[in-house]
Amino acid sequence: MSTSRLKEVVAAERDGIKIKDRKGLSALMDGLIHEAVFADEEKKKGLFLLIKEIAKACGAVPASIQGLYEEMGRNYPGFTVPAMNIRGLTYDSARAVFRKALEKKVGAFIFEIARSEIGYTKQRPLEYSAVVLAAAVREGFQGPVFIQGDHFQLVRKNFLSDPAAETGYVKGLIREAVEAEFYNIDIDSSTLAALEKPTLKEQQRPNFEKTAELAALIREIQPKGIEISVGGEIGEIGKKNSTPDELKAYLDGFRETFKAGRGLSKLSVQTGTSHGGVVLPDGTLAKVKIDFETLRQLSDMARKDYGLSGAVQHGASTLPEEAFHMFPETGTSEVHLATGFQNIIYDSRHLPADFREEVYKFIKSEYAKEKKEDQTEEQFIYSTRKKGFGPMKKNWWDLPAAIKGPIMKELEDKFELLFDKLKVVNTVEIVKRTVKTPMVKKSIDTSLLG
Repeated sequence: MSTSRLKEVVAAERDGIKIKDRKGLSALMDGLIHEAVFADEEKKKGLFLLIKEIAKACGAVPASIQGLYEEMGRNYPGFTVPAMNIRGLTYDSARAVFRKALEKKVGAFIFEIARSEIGYTKQRPLEYSAVVLAAAVREGFQGPVFIQGDHFQLVRKNFLSDPAAETGYVKGLIREAVEAEFYNIDIDSSTLAALEKPTLKEQQRPNFEKTAELAALIREIQPKGIEISVGGEIGEIGKKNSTPDELKAYLDGFRETFKAGRGLSKLSVQTGTSHGGVVLPDGTLAKVKIDFETLRQLSDMARKDYGLSGAVQHGASTLPEEAFHMFPETGTSEVHLATGFQNIIYDSRHLPADFREEVYKFIKSEYAKEKKEDQTEEQFIYSTRKKGFGPMKKNWWDLPAAIKGPIMKELEDKFELLFDKLKVVNTVEIVKRTVKTPMVKKSIDTSLLG
């Protein structure tokens, strides 16, 4: 589309964007966000910033979930917040989330993207937040939009070879994300735990000290009036289960070390899952057994002893449907979901077989070196196909509506199931009551309005 049509529906005034024709704006959004994502770098940034200001003027405002999580720390409300990593078909998928959220009156839900995903899906923070907010405008969603940096992780191998460079990279990513209005950030320095040390406190020291350092940066750069929700992590996902003593060692150490304002709002723990699930030689997933009793114990302890919202469960989207009701029952505050959505897209009978094969051919060619000796081809494809979204983003985006529509319906059904099982239906009111949504206005290039 040409951005010249925008001036028919929005106007730039001294105090910001004004919406002249909301219905007309919604009709233009598909073309506008497509143009922004695939424009040259200079124009891309200007369009993303414009789209985000338009979204705020429409009432879809980037926000921190801190207030809700403080309420959870005082009085657990009986639901678990879904945090959804959208790797591909992001605009269409986010629209599906907002449609279902509006239908079910869901206010407590998070869009997130991890450090690793930012790389292989080719979605920098500014693009991700703009695409999510464009989807909100398109569906007429109004209210706080929670966008989160997931697993802003210090990679152990990189850190051991050059601690300053690895810390500097993550600090740069935090700055970029906060500037893009990610007001929820999960710091993951659990990879640095020194398990060879004799005491739990010393084992967790590199973890809580680095978390405190990065959290202090977040408090330093957060916009006035916004308290960014910061998460910590113990027990690297896919490794051994976390224990109450580890939680205590980490949170006591963090409390002693961190002096820069409000501390953590939640803590990610390990209770038996792995990211993406465990793939069997035939490409199917092994059944996962979560230690829900540990999850209950850790959530209770995090709330009662430290005032956190509770424990966070990672790697849960490939669990069987009958497991999800257990998260609210065990007092889990947040659950992270990613691969299950990716699987719905790739495995949908509505995705043309030749398109799927085109993506798989690309993966086999580009990432051949990543195939392990003991992997079957099915295991290799399953573990690597997440990398087919970024380099082939335009191919995915330009799939006809007749293909994408039925796939999105499958995703909507999954979102509905998750919203029901996690008990976040009818959470609009508690979010409205607990979450502050001060608007941070960013300068825009008004020439883009034609």
